[in-house]
Amino acid sequence: MRGLFVAEIDGRRDCPEGMDATMELTVTEFVTLDGVVQSPGAPEEDPSGGFAHGGWVQPHSSPEFGAHVVDIFSRADAFLLGRGTYDIFAGYWPKVTAPDDPIAGPLNRLPKYVASTTLRRVEWANSKLLEGDTVEAVRRLKALPGRELQVHGSGGLFQTLLEHDLVDVLHLHVFPVTLGSGRRLFGTGTQPRTLQLAASRITPNGVVLLTYRRAGPLRTGTIGQPD
Repeated sequence: MRGLFVAEIDGRRDCPEGMDATMELTVTEFVTLDGVVQSPGAPEEDPSGGFAHGGWVQPHSSPEFGAHVVDIFSRADAFLLGRGTYDIFAGYWPKVTAPDDPIAGPLNRLPKYVASTTLRRVEWANSKLLEGDTVEAVRRLKALPGRELQVHGSGGLFQTLLEHDLVDVLHLHVFPVTLGSGRRLFGTGTQPRTLQLAASRITPNGVVLLTYRRAGPLRTGTIGQPD
């Protein structure tokens, strides 16, 4: 079964023919124009801190947007999730049992690694808590053979990954709304970096789909003067 070769993070297995030698860590985020990532999927998804604007994705969904998300999931060989996103996903996706569902299928079948200091066990099939230092555990995961180690949501974990420069690819789905409150995508641990725009498109409902790859340290200069 595809993905089983990344089921353990201790030691590295031989890379199957046709697979990349190491996995890229990709992050997918739904974000508003003013940078909010909290509770995109439903009003009750994450009302913490008194957040009252949950569910801001649905009015702007479209077949084109859905196909884009499915394409991302099709490249996964493992998932890395923070505690909040794990709880949300584990409460819904195991109930979707159709094996050919393009999102539930990978999520239910492939390895899921959970970064949490409060959970003592995880019951969703093929899930495993990261042990020890999160940053070192993620580095070991990235060194395993495969295509993509995918992070979806997981805003707190994302801050740690940014701080330690572990993100290879960032998919930003920018929705045409402003909220004025809620947790923001980029926190104080964000490092100065240059990103390269690898792909972009706009859905009929105005969602901007951006894919960035890391491109090294921040470059600066003065406008009007040569580099």
